[in-house]
Amino acid sequence: MNIQKVYNTTDVHVAGEAFRIIKDLPFIHYQSLEQLNDQFPFVFADEIKLLLNEPRGFAGLNGCLVVPPISREADVAIVFFNHSETLPLHYGGIVAVITALLECGQLQVRESNEYKLETLSGLISVKAIMEKEEVVQVQIETKPCLVIKREIPLPDPNNNTHFSLVQADQLYAVFEKRDNSPDIRVEELSELNSWSQTMFNVLGSKGHIKAAILMDHSNFEAGRIKTITFREDQYIVRSPGFGATLASFSTIFSKFGFCKEHTLINESIFGSKLQIQLANQTESGYQFTITSRGFITGMHTFVLDPTDPLSEGFLLK
Repeated sequence: MNIQKVYNTTDVHVAGEAFRIIKDLPFIHYQSLEQLNDQFPFVFADEIKLLLNEPRGFAGLNGCLVVPPISREADVAIVFFNHSETLPLHYGGIVAVITALLECGQLQVRESNEYKLETLSGLISVKAIMEKEEVVQVQIETKPCLVIKREIPLPDPNNNTHFSLVQADQLYAVFEKRDNSPDIRVEELSELNSWSQTMFNVLGSKGHIKAAILMDHSNFEAGRIKTITFREDQYIVRSPGFGATLASFSTIFSKFGFCKEHTLINESIFGSKLQIQLANQTESGYQFTITSRGFITGMHTFVLDPTDPLSEGFLLK
């Protein structure tokens, strides 16, 4: 076999969502994280396809490029990306990266358990607690989550459905489960997929909405909700969704009020959970503390054989 390129990665899942952490892409010149982000989709287009597409990856796989920080306050810098674009922020990716760096000895453990990660959205404060050389808990202070507008009617006179528009790590359309909505259960997956297709067909005129959330808050008084999140390509997020959890609880708080002391749980369609707590409310929105953990699922060496007819891979959704 004639090996043309070699890439080493660490894979981590966080509440079921998969992340591939990469630290050895070819060197390029950049003076800021913003400049690296601008160049990234073009300079590393081949690497993105090779490492995220099938047969080496799959449609739901997230990428995290780890590089030395630009800011003197940061411990490390990260560029988040998926199959089609870079992302300014991914809280699940932060959990994945801090877990991998600490457990693999690539970041020095601090007695304070406090670290700062540089992203396109600025510095993110992280508290990672280790026991027996394993990261058992990660806490993240989030950026403000803003409910832009509630009870927006769908632009379809034949569909009496409303949604809330929420800016978290990206722009979400949050739908509250109603009697005519399918239950958030694996057994209802076909109906849920049909629901998402209908919603996105109608939301197409709204623009910039990156994901649609169906939220069941019937147990909110107990501090629990259940959601399913569909990306704009209608792929189901394989966790409760970090941004989706923030957007959902922000929608509820804007409607019913809130209690800062409560620990809040969001459960996915297959039973994984994310835990958050309201930290603050400002004019910019609601701020939360996320508590989660990641699990390393593999360390891989991927190679490119120049005779491979599937060097760019493929995606089945």
